[in-house]
Amino acid sequence: MSSSHSDPQAASRSSDRQQLSRGQLNPLRQTDKDMEQTQWSSAEYVVQRQVLDEQRLDEVAQKGMWSTKPTVGEQIRESLRCSVPRLKHIVLTWIPVLSWLPHYSIRENAIGDLISGCSVGIMHLPQGMAYALLASLRPVVGLYTSLYPVLVYFIFGTSKHISIGTFAVISIMIGSVTERLAPDSNFFINGTNGTDDLNIVARDSMRVQIACSLTVLAGIFQMLLGLVRFGFVVTYLSEPLVRGYTTASACHVCVSQLKYLFGVKPARFAGPFALIYTLVNVCGLLPQTRVPELVISLVAFAVLILVKEINECYRQKLPLPIPIELVVIIAATIISHFCELPTTYGVNVVGEIPSGLKAPRAPDPTLFSQFIGDAFAVAIVGYAINISLGKTFALKHGYKVDSNQELVAAGLCNTVGGCFQCYAVTSSLSRSLVQESTGGKTQVAGVVSSVIVLITILKIGSLFENLPKAVLATIVFVNLKGMFKQFLDVSVLWKTNRIDLLVWLVTFISTVLLNLDMGLAVSVGFSVLTVIFRTQLPRYSLLGNVPGTDLYLDMESYRAAKEIPGIKIIRSSATINFTNAELYLEFLQEKSGIEIEKLKAERKKLEAKQKRDQEKERKRNKKEAKMKKTHHLSNATNGVKDLQLNEGNVFTVTIDKNNQKDGAFNLTESATNSFNKGQTNLAYEHMSDSDSDTCDHNYEDITKVSYQGGEDGRACRSGIHSIILDLSTTSFVDTVTVKMLKTIFRDFRAVDLDIYLAGCQACVVEQLEKANFFSESVPKSRLFVSVHDAVLHILSKQERRDFMPGVSDTQM
Repeated sequence: MSSSHSDPQAASRSSDRQQLSRGQLNPLRQTDKDMEQTQWSSAEYVVQRQVLDEQRLDEVAQKGMWSTKPTVGEQIRESLRCSVPRLKHIVLTWIPVLSWLPHYSIRENAIGDLISGCSVGIMHLPQGMAYALLASLRPVVGLYTSLYPVLVYFIFGTSKHISIGTFAVISIMIGSVTERLAPDSNFFINGTNGTDDLNIVARDSMRVQIACSLTVLAGIFQMLLGLVRFGFVVTYLSEPLVRGYTTASACHVCVSQLKYLFGVKPARFAGPFALIYTLVNVCGLLPQTRVPELVISLVAFAVLILVKEINECYRQKLPLPIPIELVVIIAATIISHFCELPTTYGVNVVGEIPSGLKAPRAPDPTLFSQFIGDAFAVAIVGYAINISLGKTFALKHGYKVDSNQELVAAGLCNTVGGCFQCYAVTSSLSRSLVQESTGGKTQVAGVVSSVIVLITILKIGSLFENLPKAVLATIVFVNLKGMFKQFLDVSVLWKTNRIDLLVWLVTFISTVLLNLDMGLAVSVGFSVLTVIFRTQLPRYSLLGNVPGTDLYLDMESYRAAKEIPGIKIIRSSATINFTNAELYLEFLQEKSGIEIEKLKAERKKLEAKQKRDQEKERKRNKKEAKMKKTHHLSNATNGVKDLQLNEGNVFTVTIDKNNQKDGAFNLTESATNSFNKGQTNLAYEHMSDSDSDTCDHNYEDITKVSYQGGEDGRACRSGIHSIILDLSTTSFVDTVTVKMLKTIFRDFRAVDLDIYLAGCQACVVEQLEKANFFSESVPKSRLFVSVHDAVLHILSKQERRDFMPGVSDTQM
């Protein structure tokens, strides 16, 4: 195939090629008036080649029968082969820091990483303590979570801009498990005055153990999935699903923090509709609101919103965003300490924050069975958020993120962190945006932020003991602003894709009503069902040709597309498989105007009727032959005077010539041969000829069954002689599809309709060959490279050149 633009030199070259090529000349011209006004209005291309079916394509394109894919044995030997380059490649793949750190440019990257690391570290402090409350853990656990996993990701991660650490959605998922397995009711002890006191130390210790064990199990899941190259699992979490899920999680987060804002103590609810019950309970406790904590919340909320809006408006002018969260925490701690808010007004504060690091501690494996489903949900959701942010920044800055390595890195962060009293981590959108916008270039920024968190844990952590929890809850509320903006997705999806809108709404509603774990399962199941239904119910199109081109478009969508007389072209918008094969066949019969089953039934009736007619004709012929025989014998013996049997069984006949009638035969001359040799009976000979004529006539009637109409007298075929099945959208064929195609060829051939396939991909052709689809009845010559090739072949075969699209008579 050759192509050229329509300048004089190109036209000359095309003319030279035309003398060397064979086949049809199919020019493609832009005929639309609007298109003619564009800069490419004068452009056209000319293609000259033969009409190609699959057999001819194999010859022209020199299809190879070899396989470049290594065999299983070769793959095993290659995997077991050890060499220095292979070992180096494996080490650099599993430990990415060794590939980029030796080439780290201090001059280009150091300042940006230092500034962004400090900014992110300052954000880690308030968010770590605040999100730890979401997980029903002590604030210091949030600081641990902002330290160890970040260092692990520095070694094994591949994204340069995401900030690993605490996140609201993961925190609330962890908190739902810790409160379910270690509720306050299990830790009440008898007080000295006869009242029950809550053993906070024992409760917090148990919750830390549960959270760490859950984190380790989630990390194991992530590492196993990464080792088996299962990073593609996140593709089942579509963007509408993730956004709907995080929006619903933000609602859970808000409801869980209301008790700190209003200073009330609602009852704990678990299971479906827990959020609704909790919200109703909090509303019922509003008369008991503690005014000091409400005032602190409102003041902190107003300051945070105001300064964050200033950061947003002047982000281009400010060298660094104002760390208002840290400022609010410091100011609230100072005011709470000097005004003695905990003792004077009973304000609920963070409490003791131990200085120093804890020794590593192994998780409790006996707890794994109690939250195995929750651990898998945490692993999948955490990785989904991680990889989505990582790929976003990688696309923006032009580098690659390895999805499987990211899965392993996330698993190592959780597994190692779980042994150091950390809970599950993922990337935070707010911190990642700050790290990227303040000049962060590599993962070194994460190390800088970890140093700031480490200093806080070792030296400054104890200074925040008087920090009101209402301030941390307010910080959580304000940081959820971005998630609540996702409600705007509803209007956008309503205009763009209502199936995705349905996924978003189902995910949001199920997560709000059924809690985070069951909501995720329902949303994933529903999302998969939408894909199945889209595949099972695709759009079927009847294609027509745009005059003067080789384009074949849906006639319902394009007015210029015209049907070629006698040819139906069918296309499905999705792959044909076992879920939609029957619907495809029904559409084919509907558009072709042929009801195969009805025609088969009519054919059987006609054959039965013809058999009955043949039997009646045979009996009638036999009777007529018998009567003619009697008539001939009567004429022959008329006028016979004497009949004697001589020697040798020879009759001697004496005939009275006066009584002999015209047409009577002379027995004297032929009697001997007639009786001795047995001449053919003329009556039976006539009957045999009659039967032969009858059989020929009946065969013609059978072949004409395809032209006979139904009860309404309407022609079933309406002049259709060929059907082209455009399989260009089909990416694979299963056994059901192969059987259906065989059935189509067999049934439509029985009613004198030719079936052709067009546009099959190479992989589909290979699958058809392996399934023994091609045979003498279905040769490869019925499979064409394109719809246009098939149309040209059919019209040439039918000698209908006047209907050839884009081809003049002189070009034939």
